[in-house]
Amino acid sequence: MANVHETAVIDPAAKLADDVKVGPWSVIGPNVTIGAGCEIGPHVVITGRTTLGRDNRVLQFNSIGEAPQDKKYAGEDTELVIGDGNLIREFCTLNRGTVQDGGVTRIGDDNWIMAYVHVAHDCVIGDHVIMGNNASLAGHVTVGDWAILSGFSQVHQFCDIGEHAFISFNSLVNRSVPPYVTVSPEKSHPRGINSEGLRRRGFSPDQIQNVRRAYRVLYRSGHTLERARQEIAEMAKDADELQILVDFIDTADRSIIR
Repeated sequence: MANVHETAVIDPAAKLADDVKVGPWSVIGPNVTIGAGCEIGPHVVITGRTTLGRDNRVLQFNSIGEAPQDKKYAGEDTELVIGDGNLIREFCTLNRGTVQDGGVTRIGDDNWIMAYVHVAHDCVIGDHVIMGNNASLAGHVTVGDWAILSGFSQVHQFCDIGEHAFISFNSLVNRSVPPYVTVSPEKSHPRGINSEGLRRRGFSPDQIQNVRRAYRVLYRSGHTLERARQEIAEMAKDADELQILVDFIDTADRSIIR
């Protein structure tokens, strides 16, 4: 039987694993599913068709699975899906999807979502992502694995943030950010690769050097984007770590920062 505080309001139709903990004054709606090992703090509202996997910690004063902030939304049955092992700090707002997209907002595994973060409708966040205090994603944003969004960073709708990218404090991102790239706050200007992050994740010196060479082709060579992409694709034949950069250029919904 779930460990639910006597002041919490849990709809009888909600599905909670037997070992879920729910703190005082929290409210959980009828279409919510919460997996084993999850801890829901006090004053949390979880509503809509929302699914949490295993071992998530949701601290106090969060709004999880509320309707999207989209004027086109007309009450359709959309969804928020959260994976396993995530930490969601205080005062976050994580919204459901819209039928204008896939109908699902999706958050992966082992992410660290700090205080006052906003994840809008139809966003897709990978695994091992860190979002600093007050970081915000507009609708339809994709964030790749291991990306870091520092505090007060803001991402425009339909932008893609690549794997291992680093968005600096107070950056305003209105174009897609390729994998490995570090973005500075001055008009979201690329200023190098996230080499320290790559070292921490076990990339070898040779791999990091390959990424650095690809960065120079993309940002320092003066090539057109198509020519830079072709050159990096040739490099990727002998450096597997560059293939995600090529794939990102091919599939980004918005033009990339340059």
